[in-house]
Amino acid sequence: MPIYLLGDDPELFPPPERADRSGLLAVGGDLSPERLLAAYSQGIFPWYSPGQPILWHSPEPRFVLTPDKLHVGRSLRKTLKAGLYDIRWDTAFEDVITACSSVPRPGQDGTWITDEMLEAYVTLHELGFAHSVEAWAEGELKGGFYGVSLGAAFFGESMFARAPDASKVAFVTAVERFREWGFHFIDCQVETEHLARFGAEHWPRKRFLQALRKALEEPTRRGRWTTP
Repeated sequence: MPIYLLGDDPELFPPPERADRSGLLAVGGDLSPERLLAAYSQGIFPWYSPGQPILWHSPEPRFVLTPDKLHVGRSLRKTLKAGLYDIRWDTAFEDVITACSSVPRPGQDGTWITDEMLEAYVTLHELGFAHSVEAWAEGELKGGFYGVSLGAAFFGESMFARAPDASKVAFVTAVERFREWGFHFIDCQVETEHLARFGAEHWPRKRFLQALRKALEEPTRRGRWTTP
């Protein structure tokens, strides 16, 4: 399959179905808010390493969690009931994405969250499209995650933890709230064992794109999300 070179029009992407077997669809362009929002609305996201050009992906299959299928294990339920963490929303977005880019991960050398990516998503946050969910304890940020929200869809990007179960508690709390809001799904992009335990599953790209179009018919909860 050919890899497409993006031009100047930030909304113009090749059809996601033309991605290669790895999910790689296009290269180039920029990380302007207009281009990022256009990409997410078409089932495409940027993912690349330092020193590479911007690479745009649309995996086949897609890893997706619907709020009604959230699974919470017995041990994590005990942690939730213990109230070890204070969950906050959109109070430290830049700290969360910075932590996601710097906290060491087993089996990974370095990060895909480049300075360029960090700056771009902070801008999306300031525009009310990107959000952080944070786990705090003793006045310190212990874990959390961030992503992009459009319509009734949430596109998860990355999470981190500096304390046991911190990011898990933040994630479960968020998914439960997404259920209350009527969100259709959480896009987990590609499979991880961590997210599989929560009930995420593979969807064919065709099913994902159909669900995305339906989710985008709903209004976007734009702006800062407040802690209940």
